[in-house]
Amino acid sequence: MISQEPTLAAHESLEIHEALNFKTLCLAKSKLMQGLVFDQELKDLMEKDVQQSIQAIADLQALYVKAPFQAPVPEFRPTPILN
Repeated sequence: MISQEPTLAAHESLEIHEALNFKTLCLAKSKLMQGLVFDQELKDLMEKDVQQSIQAIADLQALYVKAPFQAPVPEFRPTPILN
């Protein structure tokens, strides 16, 4: 008996791909906006969002390997414009 890794259906793969795109965009926006914010409480909240987005992207990438078709997911993380 051959053991086969479960794969996602096409629509599930597309949903995960869309979620990855969305979370990547959210991560980039939060990282970039951190340089423009002066309120420390808001900066802390944005940093928390960045950390949660990084974790969500990692979780989605783990699911995405089960897709029957894939597009490459970039390995780099955006950095803020201003420190």
